[in-house]
Amino acid sequence: MSLRDRLLALTIVLVWGVNFVVIKVGLQGMPPLLLAGLRFALVAFPALLFIPRPKVPLKWLVAYGLTISFGQFALLFWALNVGLAAGLASLLLQAQAFITLGFGILLLKEKVQRHNVIAVVTAGCGVYLLAAAQHDGAASLTGVTLILILGAATCWALGNITNKVIMQNYSVPTMSLIVWSALVPTFAFAIASVSIEGPDVIKSSLLNMQWHNLFSIVYLSLLATIVGYGGWSYLLSRYPTALVAPLSLLVPVFGLLSAWILLDESLSLYQVMGVIVIAVGLVINVFGRRWFRRKADLVSSV
Repeated sequence: MSLRDRLLALTIVLVWGVNFVVIKVGLQGMPPLLLAGLRFALVAFPALLFIPRPKVPLKWLVAYGLTISFGQFALLFWALNVGLAAGLASLLLQAQAFITLGFGILLLKEKVQRHNVIAVVTAGCGVYLLAAAQHDGAASLTGVTLILILGAATCWALGNITNKVIMQNYSVPTMSLIVWSALVPTFAFAIASVSIEGPDVIKSSLLNMQWHNLFSIVYLSLLATIVGYGGWSYLLSRYPTALVAPLSLLVPVFGLLSAWILLDESLSLYQVMGVIVIAVGLVINVFGRRWFRRKADLVSSV
């Protein structure tokens, strides 16, 4: 992975890490399905008036929008709304890295190398340390919230695979895919919000929208979606899934750090240790192939 693409990946996971703090702020005074719907509405409009529709079969466009956008965020916001702690949600959602890896092997017949396995196991140990430190959020993890958050992670993973299939088989500009696929969750969330949250709640929320709600919508649509998923799509189209997917394990690291800085939440020793272990795992994932190749060359030259 080039230095430029490493910096892009770092920027994306930083934006997604802060994303959980922004969601927490945005949900103050606004129901979750409405917030998610407005997020994708701003992604789609007015951009689709200027960006041509991607030349990709409708089934793939709908599949991408339903998985990585509607499915993931409907289940994530639902889990948060019924009591799952935001910090714990950011950790458990990263199960998508392991699920994506599995789908890549099963569906795309991708080969996973030794350093990828070592890296994922190492980073997974770091995530475990972070989860072990979530004493305050542990009570919020019930059977229902666990199913919801793992469902969200699975939708993200399926979206990653769908994205890879699209980018490898069709000549699709990334921005065109992001903007036009946003129509799917926009209408899906609109229907869900009217059906579940009700017209009266929607009307009241829109009429009483505050600056923090508006900021949240803009951040989630422009930074987290257009910049984040646009860059992520680009990385998936250029590199193996086994190299890209584990990078998202940095998301809870930035999530915890941003909560510490912006919300004055404390970091425990376990959390600091978890951050370090995850960083080590990701370094192995990015540079491991080069290290093992160099070691093999040294052995063969002896």
